[in-house]
Amino acid sequence: MSNPIRVLSDHLVNQIAAGEVVERPASVIKELIENSLDAGCARLEIDVEQGGIKRLRVRDDGRGIARDQLALALARHATSKLFELADLAAVGTLGFRGEALPSIASVSRLTLTSRVRPDSDDAASDRAGDSAWEVAVAIDGRLEGPRPAAHPSGTSVEVRDLFFNTPARRKFLRTEKTEFDHVDQVVRRLALARPDVALELRHNGRVVHQLPAADGRPESVLARLDRLLGAGFAEQSLEIDVSAVDLRLHGWVRRPAFSRSQPDQQFFYVNGRLIRDRLITHAIRQAFSDFLHQARHPGYVLFLELPPRLVDVNVHPAKHEVRFRESRQVHDFIQRALQRRLAQGVLGGAESDAPMPETSGMAAGAFGGAPDRLAGSPGGGGDSAIQYRSPPPRASGVGTRHPTSALGVGDGRRVYQASLALQRPAVDAARAARAGGDTEPSVAAATDLPPLGFALAQLNGVYLLAESAEGLILVDIHAAHERIGYERLKRAWSAGRVTSQPLLVPHSLQVDPREADRLEEQRETLARLGLVLDRLGIDRVVVREVPALLRQADMDALVRDLLADLAAQGESTRLEEAIDSVLATLACHGSVRANRRLTLDEMNTLLRDMERTERIDQCNHGRPTWVRLSHADLDRLFLRGR
Repeated sequence: MSNPIRVLSDHLVNQIAAGEVVERPASVIKELIENSLDAGCARLEIDVEQGGIKRLRVRDDGRGIARDQLALALARHATSKLFELADLAAVGTLGFRGEALPSIASVSRLTLTSRVRPDSDDAASDRAGDSAWEVAVAIDGRLEGPRPAAHPSGTSVEVRDLFFNTPARRKFLRTEKTEFDHVDQVVRRLALARPDVALELRHNGRVVHQLPAADGRPESVLARLDRLLGAGFAEQSLEIDVSAVDLRLHGWVRRPAFSRSQPDQQFFYVNGRLIRDRLITHAIRQAFSDFLHQARHPGYVLFLELPPRLVDVNVHPAKHEVRFRESRQVHDFIQRALQRRLAQGVLGGAESDAPMPETSGMAAGAFGGAPDRLAGSPGGGGDSAIQYRSPPPRASGVGTRHPTSALGVGDGRRVYQASLALQRPAVDAARAARAGGDTEPSVAAATDLPPLGFALAQLNGVYLLAESAEGLILVDIHAAHERIGYERLKRAWSAGRVTSQPLLVPHSLQVDPREADRLEEQRETLARLGLVLDRLGIDRVVVREVPALLRQADMDALVRDLLADLAAQGESTRLEEAIDSVLATLACHGSVRANRRLTLDEMNTLLRDMERTERIDQCNHGRPTWVRLSHADLDRLFLRGR
């Protein structure tokens, strides 16, 4: 005989609803903190015992709940945040369903204590507004109270013996450490979203987090980032703040050179609500696609603000997902804003839109040419958009040209004497101006000290050392040159102006038959890249023209790597997605190799090109291209005081 259909009791309905809200102590903490934030609190105190299984309490100093509304706060679907159905289309608060408190109360021993804040709207209407009141939920679900209590302005919710009446669900809870780790993660995420709220978290009586409220200064906000995400997060991040129409994206994105092996530092908030959304994740991943290896993950703390009517937050039981009414617009806005900020990097440099001359100092082989043909070098040609010249000397009789002979191990004294005599006035003038000291007007006016300073020497044939007003700059020559070449190739590719150079003697080589087949399919595309090849047989191709930028590259290695990249991309319809990868291969083969000795003119040309190249902070593979040791860093290394 089948069971009859019957109406479930309210208590049982609440237990079913709890399955959507209450999964573990961490989900209880999340709901309670969100209620406190909606109440306008400025301080939160969170106490947890045994990972939250035995006891947890959230106390705030928010508006409080009037005595006559305490019982209603524990009623199912009772909320002060919605009044009619239309309000659901423009939710501006973290909570709105009115399910959290009754659902939690149905699976625990819950006590709600509150005192209306004197400046609250409810204080005038509450005849007992100067007292605190408490209600509790009995084991059978009955409400006890309200009764007088001792409590400051604000609200406390205490939850004991979670899942005491649902043993099956209690068995699914993990160890105390695991449950508290989940609680800690929830607290961290909410603390990142609201740096203006002071927060204290205690576990078994031990203080875990004690975070003061940010006082409006950027330093205080950055200090909270470092406290919650590890020392160095703020220093390793780029700040972003971009607005367009009704959208605003702001926050911090970790520089690609400091990417993570796991996606454990990815926090995205929509109107203050932490969400996990595939649309957002795809937009961010696309923005980083030109910076990171596929095995690495970006780190970020980003906030998207938009009118509540443009986003539906009522699409997930735990409110982790949202649905945008203009999803494509949001996706493109986030992707482009991040791409632009990442391209600017630390230096904020960008290439001009003017065509890059093939005789530029960044062209392959140009470092071996005459110094006066180097773009940006003293007396040289090249781009005129940004030209940095050696600073004028003092009355020392030293010429305005840097030494142009190759630097060796024994050249340190010559480099120091000849180079610093020219560069010191610029460095000193900038440093004095920054410190507010007196400086020679003629020197300050004649010198525009570039961000990366001027070259001093080359170390081990790999690194470039330069002095700037801020300290010592170290550059990975190959990595920096690779990024510069890559950006130029991309610009030329998009403009359809990659210049090719015919080979006097065509170069033939043997390749894999499958790669030769791919060549037949992609011949026109390769020609657009400036690489003209023909097939001579089943496994042999001949190179007839090459990009002018790569005329001195190793053709065998270049073609083999290029064809391998194309073969790995699948059908020709996917080739457009592989263009950046192909250009990266071209740029890698055209960049300066290790142990190549550069003159000071060539090194300074590299520094100037770095300053005006987008995405210069890291190479095509995500490695850093340069680092700065500030004067304070150097003093710490040598235990010096300033």
